[in-house]
Amino acid sequence: MAKITRKPAPRKAAVPKKKAKAAVAKPKAPAKKSLKVTKPWTPAEVHEVFSRFRKANPEPKGELEHINPFTLLVAVVLSAQATDAGVNKATRALFEVADTPQKMLDLGEERLREYIKTIGLYRTKARNVIALSAKVLSEFGGEVPRTRAEIESLPGAGRKTANVVLNMAFGEHTMAVDTHVFRVGNRTGIAPGKTPLEVELGLEKVIPAEFMLHAHHWLILHGRYTCLARKPRCDVCLINDLCRWPERTV
Repeated sequence: MAKITRKPAPRKAAVPKKKAKAAVAKPKAPAKKSLKVTKPWTPAEVHEVFSRFRKANPEPKGELEHINPFTLLVAVVLSAQATDAGVNKATRALFEVADTPQKMLDLGEERLREYIKTIGLYRTKARNVIALSAKVLSEFGGEVPRTRAEIESLPGAGRKTANVVLNMAFGEHTMAVDTHVFRVGNRTGIAPGKTPLEVELGLEKVIPAEFMLHAHHWLILHGRYTCLARKPRCDVCLINDLCRWPERTV
């Protein structure tokens, strides 16, 4: 039988290994430019601002309708994430039947919801109002407490609520910082801050005592009707010559 000779299979050519890519240094991100620090307001400038506010509106009033300290407390709690006008529309009828903590408890949570159902988060707010009414009765003898810590201990009440009640009901020199005051404090540069508390403390530090009773109302009204969020009315602003905002239109 003839011997079969098999040819060896051809060897595969060795594939040269890829050279490791040399590490390429990533370009460094450009350093962030530091925020331009605006020139701080002088005491004379701050005094001038609030003198103008006082001259234009000597006795500013809060726009939340109320009958007594308790109804003011309830109105402020209801005003969270809601407009004053919307709250007033709901509370006019409510306060006719429930203007004390006991009357509010007697009304009950279910019936209270019917009065305030046009207000955002009305279910949670109704629960808080009933709970705070019970606490005012049980712990404070039916009277709205007169310290910030005590008011803040009530369901639904925070620091801003406490400051509004202390100022409007009891004449304390507090600074309630809402979205309007926060914007004005930062935009004008009079009291810049990253949080409402920073703006509050900054304003209390620079505003003379003679203006503090009405200061937060002046700032709220200025932010609500002149220093608007989207289209500030710089042309009619009382303080446009002193404002530090670089984008002002005058």
